[in-house]
Amino acid sequence: MTDATIIQRSPEWFAARLGSLGASQLADALAKTKSGWAASRANLQTKLVLERLTGRQEENFSSTAMQWGVDKEDDARTAYSFFTGREVTEVGLYKHPTIVGSHASPDGLVAHDGCLEIKCPNSLAHIEVLKTNQIAHRYLLQMQWQMICADRQWCDFVSFDPRMPDHLTLYVQRIERDPVMEVYLEAEVSQFLKEVEAQVNALNAISPSK
Repeated sequence: MTDATIIQRSPEWFAARLGSLGASQLADALAKTKSGWAASRANLQTKLVLERLTGRQEENFSSTAMQWGVDKEDDARTAYSFFTGREVTEVGLYKHPTIVGSHASPDGLVAHDGCLEIKCPNSLAHIEVLKTNQIAHRYLLQMQWQMICADRQWCDFVSFDPRMPDHLTLYVQRIERDPVMEVYLEAEVSQFLKEVEAQVNALNAISPSK
């Protein structure tokens, strides 16, 4: 399910994401330590609970680096199209086809079965990707969830840094949809959201003090 008329980062887009687990949040939802779940899981659940109870988005910190990424995303999309010859279609938001309360917002659709994930990191991080050819695990989770929600078979990961020399500005790596990972992620997301719903129900059941 998608609403292609929603423009990403518009008020309508933010409203559609309220209380919903997004692809970029999967790493926090599934993060573990040696002793169990990481604190990021509980923190994220509390955030979604608050959004569901209040109908308001919790304020998110935005650093200079994060704003740089937002500002350069269109340039990255143009560079990808130029160097690959592939047209990119911008889209709004896809909801998971069967799991209520989760979504993904790809940075674009490519051809009939691909999608796009763009990162515009600091130069040190961009160089590290160029040198190692390795994509951070949190981004791999994000892309898998995007492919699941949008029903796509591959996702091109893009790292873009216009401060670099021309031949080092753009990095592209294709990630294929992984059916084994899909089963795992859907099970984990379902459990995560059950816990969120249980917290919402418990809070709604509290009676005012007399």
